[in-house]
Amino acid sequence: MNWKTTVIAMLAVFLVAVFTYTTGTGGTFHYIENPLRDALGSKSVMQREPDTKIKIIKIDSKSLEAIGQFPWDRTVYAKLIEKLEQGKAKAIGLDVMLPEPSKDPEQDRALAQVMAKYDNVVLPVNFNFPAKQKANDSLEYDRIEVPTSAVNAPQKQLAHVNVFPDNDDKVRRLIVGLPEKNGSVVEAFSVKLANFALGDREKVRWAAEEGKWYRGSEIIPVNGRNQVITQYFTSPRQEKDLKTGYDSFSFSDVLNDKVDARMFENDIVLIGPFTTGLQDEYMTPMSKSIKMFGVEIHANMVQSILENKFWSEVGKPAGIAILALIVLLGGFLFERFKGRTSLFWFIGLMVLYIVVFIAANEALHLYLPIFYPLLALILLYISSIISHYLAERRERSRVTGIFGRFVPKAVVDQMLASGKEVKLGGERMDISLIFVDIRGFTTLSEKLEPEQVIQFLNEYLDVCTKAIFKFNGTLDKFMGDGVMAIFGAPVRYDNHAEMAVRAALEMKKQTAMLEERLMEKLGFTVRFGIGINCGPAIVGNIGSEELRLDYTAIGDTVNLTARLESNAKPGQILISDNVYERVSHLFDIEGMGDIKVKGKELPVTIYQVHAEKSV
Repeated sequence: MNWKTTVIAMLAVFLVAVFTYTTGTGGTFHYIENPLRDALGSKSVMQREPDTKIKIIKIDSKSLEAIGQFPWDRTVYAKLIEKLEQGKAKAIGLDVMLPEPSKDPEQDRALAQVMAKYDNVVLPVNFNFPAKQKANDSLEYDRIEVPTSAVNAPQKQLAHVNVFPDNDDKVRRLIVGLPEKNGSVVEAFSVKLANFALGDREKVRWAAEEGKWYRGSEIIPVNGRNQVITQYFTSPRQEKDLKTGYDSFSFSDVLNDKVDARMFENDIVLIGPFTTGLQDEYMTPMSKSIKMFGVEIHANMVQSILENKFWSEVGKPAGIAILALIVLLGGFLFERFKGRTSLFWFIGLMVLYIVVFIAANEALHLYLPIFYPLLALILLYISSIISHYLAERRERSRVTGIFGRFVPKAVVDQMLASGKEVKLGGERMDISLIFVDIRGFTTLSEKLEPEQVIQFLNEYLDVCTKAIFKFNGTLDKFMGDGVMAIFGAPVRYDNHAEMAVRAALEMKKQTAMLEERLMEKLGFTVRFGIGINCGPAIVGNIGSEELRLDYTAIGDTVNLTARLESNAKPGQILISDNVYERVSHLFDIEGMGDIKVKGKELPVTIYQVHAEKSV
């Protein structure tokens, strides 16, 4: 993958990652981003140990059966609160909306007396939000539901119970406070309750002049909606597992003294619906299918405030910078390395970033973008694989073209197809060979300038090469003003003798114009002498395995071919008896008798090929 391609791929991946990351809250792929973040940021059972000083009194099915259909007589709440106050509870939060006055004013009066008597009792306020917000960084409401004036709850004892799910409908964030249109701020239910247990220097407060929320001297990292990511210490409906859930008690049991109110001494007590029928439950990161009751969520948020465990997210500019760094690093490594090394870097970068994410989450309480950097790495790796593949295809074509000018193209194709290293050695094969030499080349060299000689030689050799390739031959080598070619290797052909003869006739035909041009210019011409033989030979790679190899054929068949060529007169195509036996029915061939050749004890019968037989 060249740098131009790499840069284009990096830019494309970066733009895709940034666009999907910055689109809406949580980005386009929030349904992947959020679960990934939940999984990697999840805590162990020990880390999630619930605070024993937080207790839940459940308005559950048992209580509904004992006390009656909901809504209840408000004197019931007054009696329970009185018992808890006698048991010296630190703070009491009643998560039950009381928007309308009771039909019996005495009921409201009883609750109002309790509220006036004890200032550590908190009642809920509910902000009604439209179905869709106009902006991602603000929360606009239609109206506020407050407790009826009949219970005479002071403003300082009111707190909002709103939770606002993320795009995947899971509650991860505490809305620390909601501003009213008159400029005042309504604290969260959990904030109000937690403040009763915190010292004066640790309380959660709103600094209006700064527009910031503090817990003690530390800034709470809220977003534009006054939300902060909190920790969950329990799973949904943990009443069946007292070891990991908040201590919880049935409303009716506490009311009827089956549970001693002194058990709640110095505790923060939350009272709220704990049955599906009362429709106060939400999805959380703690379960994929089971919802958590609102009172449980408030209890977890209370503990997050008490332990000062708040998480923040990197801003969009920092997130984009992280994506840019990932793309630059990944693009550089995937461009530089290929194959297994590239895969190693890909896996390594994925693991490294996940480790960094977990470390930032644990040590800094900071959420980095997780899916989008991983997506960028995946896209970069895929693009690098595709780019490397295309580059290798181009390189293969280039090498085949260039290397094929020096060694037989068929050999190059065979080497690339096999995927094996070139090694020394050969195999015995039945082949045909052509040796070609220019007769009169020495005289020609004396009459022409060196540049003209080279030009002429290239033209002749080009004719030879094209003729050999036309009939599927392998150009073995150029030998000065001569050529050696193999037919039937490395690709096997049964009619290799016929192919060799046809290639020789093609050479003779195509050189006619060259010979005529030389005659006009110099008054003489040069012509080919060609020898053709067939038979067994050893074909393969010879030479130095480390430095240079030569694909060629060796053996007596090759030697005889060279002798035939040396005996051929200008314009003659001489073939051996072996070739004659295979092609005599195809070509017009003349017997030339026997000749004595070097290296042979007995004379060799030779033939001259004139042309293809007419039909």
